[in-house]
Amino acid sequence: MRDESRHLDPTGTGGPVPERWTGRATNRLQWVPAVAGVACMALGITLAVEAPWTSGVAPLLMAVIGCVAVGLLVLFGTLAFVHVEVRVDDRAMEVRCGHMGLPRRRIPLSHVVGADFVPQVTPREWGGWGCRWRPERGTAVIVRRGEALLLRLGDGRTFTVTVDDAMAGVRVIRELLRRATPTGPAGA
Repeated sequence: MRDESRHLDPTGTGGPVPERWTGRATNRLQWVPAVAGVACMALGITLAVEAPWTSGVAPLLMAVIGCVAVGLLVLFGTLAFVHVEVRVDDRAMEVRCGHMGLPRRRIPLSHVVGADFVPQVTPREWGGWGCRWRPERGTAVIVRRGEALLLRLGDGRTFTVTVDDAMAGVRVIRELLRRATPTGPAGA
């Protein structure tokens, strides 16, 4: 008798596993540094317009460029990781970050050997929010603490992404991998 429980849909209602799955995760705390980036840019623009310094153009120019550059880096660096969207279909898993979908990572399912559910991931264990790489752990996209989906790749590396309802994504990936794997020798 075959174990059909692993072939059920992610919600556990007894239906077939869907051909596609989409998951999202959001971190509203990322808006705080984004606002700080806007404030830093505003300071640079205010310095440029009002020019209250009497010590010369070079220090003023350095301050203005520094404030605007730091503001832009902080603003766009944080907005890229306000949310993440994960899409899985029969060909690949695609991860898109932020409102513009950048950075983006596409992993063909032909490169995946397994998928696991990770119940608790924290930014601290990965060194912060964003796209992360740790030699002993692999690559990750971390937008918040909580559950995550972990892919084990054929080359021995791993890829982790924090996403809501990660277990459903794991079930879909496992089922898609099961369908893609031949069950026996050809012609048998």
